[in-house]
Amino acid sequence: MNHANLTARYRPQKFSELAGQETVRAILSRAAAENSVAPAYLFSGTRGVGKTTVARVFAKALNCAHAPAAEPCNECENCRQITLGTAVDVVEIDGASNRGIDDVRKLKEVVGYAPMQGRYKIFIIDEAHMLSRDAFNALLKTLEEPPANVTFILATTEPHKFPATIISRCQHYVFKRLPENGLEEHLSSVLTKEGVPFEEGAVRLLARRAAGSVRDAMSLLGQVLALGGETLTEKDTRMVLGLAGQELFFTLFRTLRGGNSAELTAMVGEMLDSGLDLGFFLREMALCWRNMFILRQSGDAAAAILDIPAKEADRWKEEAASFDLAHIHAAWQMTIDGQRRVLTSLEPALALELLLCNIAMLPRLLPLEGVARMGRSGQLPDSGAGPGAASGPSTGQGAGQGAGQGTGRGTPPPPSGIGAAQAQTDAPQRMEASKAQAAREEASGPFDAGPGFQAEPNFQAEPNFEDEAYLAGMAEDLPPDQDGAEPDFAEFAGPEEITASPVAQAAPRPAPVVQSGIQQGGSAAKPSAGAPGPVAVRPEDRSWSAFFRFCKQRQDISPAFAGMLRTVSGEYADNVLALTPGSEFCAERLRSPETAELLAALVAGYFGEGTAITLLPPPRVKTAAEIKEAVRRHPAVNLLEKEMGARLIDYGQQG
Repeated sequence: MNHANLTARYRPQKFSELAGQETVRAILSRAAAENSVAPAYLFSGTRGVGKTTVARVFAKALNCAHAPAAEPCNECENCRQITLGTAVDVVEIDGASNRGIDDVRKLKEVVGYAPMQGRYKIFIIDEAHMLSRDAFNALLKTLEEPPANVTFILATTEPHKFPATIISRCQHYVFKRLPENGLEEHLSSVLTKEGVPFEEGAVRLLARRAAGSVRDAMSLLGQVLALGGETLTEKDTRMVLGLAGQELFFTLFRTLRGGNSAELTAMVGEMLDSGLDLGFFLREMALCWRNMFILRQSGDAAAAILDIPAKEADRWKEEAASFDLAHIHAAWQMTIDGQRRVLTSLEPALALELLLCNIAMLPRLLPLEGVARMGRSGQLPDSGAGPGAASGPSTGQGAGQGAGQGTGRGTPPPPSGIGAAQAQTDAPQRMEASKAQAAREEASGPFDAGPGFQAEPNFQAEPNFEDEAYLAGMAEDLPPDQDGAEPDFAEFAGPEEITASPVAQAAPRPAPVVQSGIQQGGSAAKPSAGAPGPVAVRPEDRSWSAFFRFCKQRQDISPAFAGMLRTVSGEYADNVLALTPGSEFCAERLRSPETAELLAALVAGYFGEGTAITLLPPPRVKTAAEIKEAVRRHPAVNLLEKEMGARLIDYGQQG
């Protein structure tokens, strides 16, 4: 049997024969039956959903010899001529090749003539969005007030290119994609009429490949039937159309779990050599990840929602169980995002390899929340159950490595300096937290740093600025001071005229304390018994910058303590060291007993016994309104506005 041109052979000739578009066909059928016809219609939708077909059926219903009627008879002379495309009262125009203003002027001349055979003169303009702007303007008045018994039908796939003045003069109907089950029913009906046995899997595959387009589905069906097999099988369909089968995806997922890049490269080469359709392959892979995610999260209840056979759902559930839920979710998103990159790349094969390698390497990648917590030192802080610890391999290599080397969970190093004092203070709380964590681990089973992600990661969106390791990273990355000059602390607080108010700068200093230590609650902190001994200091080195360098060079000072001092500005005069913390958090750290004791010992050892320490309030940060006003009044801004006519549009912090 000749299966050529199935699209033309099975083109609907009545509203009742249309696949889908129930709302549109009901409205137009009623309009034809009641003789209530609008001057202009706009049909929009993706390709192959029936826009031109509906326009022709509507034209036949209007000009049928038995009109007004809800359906054309397809037997009278008018209906047969419209079907053959020879009717003089139904004019079809290709908007892509007749898009100029001269073409529209010729059209306007024809519009003025009355219908010759039927009741209506109907103009069907296909791909109407291709008309030029001048052509649209010339068509405006005609669409608004056409002659009697004249109607326009504009069909387009891109309604956003139409001027609003055109759309407002038309009745706009949107044609939807046909659902997959609707396409399956339509294809099954065609195959039954053709007398071709078929497998349901083949029809389902054709419907999925057509993506809601009836014309695409019919074209693909004709392409597969051209193979000449007695039965339409799923195997033949995949072979002719270059589509990947489920077994290929199961093999691919096993390779992704193994993380072998060489095997992935070999698989990509085999797929491309077989003529695989990359676009549909990526669509299918995204659908597989989606099905696995929903089945893994919702279980058996999701099988009915996914509309897949029970046997197939069970196999996908088994496959999903071998991946962590977070891994499946991330792979699903990466596949969706990577489709355009692969299909538009100059090297699509390499782009596909890179996408698959990235998915395979997901369990070994460092979680972003771990990066946010590690500080600038490049080491994760010691948090026993953080995401980094959970995601890294148990050998201590990779992103999730803690301090330990033989286990998946690192042990914190012994505290030193100010960290030791804080560890003693927080010991009861840490003990309770450890007990609670141990109880949770016992309830959830042994720790397994397998290939999957942590099932419920403890996300922390912002860096923990109170963490010792974060402050240590800040101190280790600090550049050395040059030529003994004092560091410019203003660079850490922003421009002085913007961030620090004049009131805060002019605030009187508290009376100096005559004892060594930080003033707190009327008493001074005493140096500890193990305080560093006095050092010989030249008079020119008795400054805050020199003292800061002295603290950085000491081996018994923790990097976290040095990092905190970096945010402090100080001034030494008359045996008094006045400190201005850069923030309220820094001020609280300086007021803590452990920090005060350590700092007092260092000050006494460097400047001498009896040196008083005064803690000034941190500078007040201006509000957004005050900052904007300060920027507006800046001399440079005023000069640009006056000399060059500039205008302040927006402002923001640099860097």
